[in-house]
Formats: sequence, C-alpha cells, structure tokens
Amino acid sequence: MRVILIDDEPLARSVVIEYLQSWPQIEIVQECSDGFEGVKAIAQHEPDLIFLDIQMPKINGFEMLELIDQPPSVIFTTAFDEYAIKAFEEHAIDYLLKPFTKERFDKAVQKWLDTKPNAEAKKDTTLILDNIQTSSPKNERVVVKTGNKIKIIPVNDIIFLAADDDYVKIHTAEGSFLKNKTMAYFEKLLGEDDFVRVHRSYIVKIDVITRIDPYEKESHLAILKSGEKIPVSKTGYPKLRQVLGL
Repeated sequence: MRVILIDDEPLARSVVIEYLQSWPQIEIVQECSDGFEGVKAIAQHEPDLIFLDIQMPKINGFEMLELIDQPPSVIFTTAFDEYAIKAFEEHAIDYLLKPFTKERFDKAVQKWLDTKPNAEAKKDTTLILDNIQTSSPKNERVVVKTGNKIKIIPVNDIIFLAADDDYVKIHTAEGSFLKNKTMAYFEKLLGEDDFVRVHRSYIVKIDVITRIDPYEKESHLAILKSGEKIPVSKTGYPKLRQVLGL
C-alpha cells in the first residue's frame, strides 16, 4: 500500500517516516513539501493514502484536495485544531494534532486499514477529536485549475458567481474561471457578510451592486458597477433588499 507525505516541515515528515517503520505493508512513495508537489505526486503515483498538513506555503491542504478529481484517503497532520470540522466534512480518515504520539498515530493508521477490506463500504469518517476546538476559519481565497496552471483568487476579487452546468463560473475583473463545485458550496464558503445569493444560479458581491431594477413579472435585475445585469429571483429579492438595508 502506497502513501505520500505532504508537509512543509522536514521534521514533521521524519516523525511520520519513523512511525511508519512498524507498518511494513505500507510503502512511502514520495515526500512533498507543498501542495503543488502534492498534486503532481498524487497524479503520478495514485497513492492509497496521504498524510497531509494543512498550513503550507502556496496552497493549503484543503485547497490541494480541491484540485484532485479523486483524492486518496487522507489523514491530516497539523498543528492547528480549528480545522477539525472541515476535515470531517472532507471525509478524512483522521485528524492528528501535532505533536502526536506513536500510539495515536497507530490508531489512525489502523482505522484506515480497517476500511480497506470492503472498498465499497461507506468510510467511517468519525474523527477522534482530542482536545480539538470546533471553530471554522474564514476562507479568504479560492483555488482553481486553468489547464496545467493553478490560479489563486482572493475572495475580495470575486464580483459574482454563476452556475454553469456542473461547474460554477467565478467572475473577477481579471476574467472568469470555472470550478467544479456547487452554488451551495460557495454560498457556505463565502458567507453572508459580503455576498448574497440573489438567484439559484447567481451569487453577487454586495458592494458591487449599484441599483435594483424591475424586470419581467415579479423578478428584478441587479445592476453592477461594471454594468453587468444579474437576474434576481422572487425569493432572492427580499433577501437582497434586506442586506442592502432597503
């Protein structure tokens, strides 16, 4: 069984390597020091499991996973406890809070191995939260793939988002970018302070709206600073009026 270690701290990787010595059936096929290397290594080796840090240079662990179509099993290894709930949402096998003991590490590995015999069975995604807080950090950027390149979009640069079949098109002043996620995902990601979902197919940044014009029947149009017109549905209209204080 092949694993990849993805962590920017050499010492942290060396601890995992040492702990894995008692698991001879597991082979380390590559070590990576950042998420970019991780994406390439996963595509090349197709590992069964990755040990993944969260806070790394360039892109973090969650952003790296978003760039992989079919991610392998994941055990997070991190010094930050505030990402535990998000790790659970990403169906992680376990969440190891640094510094973790050999006993705690072995428990995580065994938990992963216990999922192997029946690959079709639903994963046990219950995390063992040892003194871990459950707050969720605010997302400040979105990572997308454009061909063979990776683009990092600050949330402040997003003007609006539009549903596009199985993708969401992210519109910025620099251009538009596709991401294979749902509108519900972005509605949760962006929160309600700066963005509002005005239509089942549109989410708009609040401070780029200049006015609301009536349209056909009970619908409206949100006019943006750029001149673009975004449809506002019957259910989206009262929500938009509320956030604009109208």
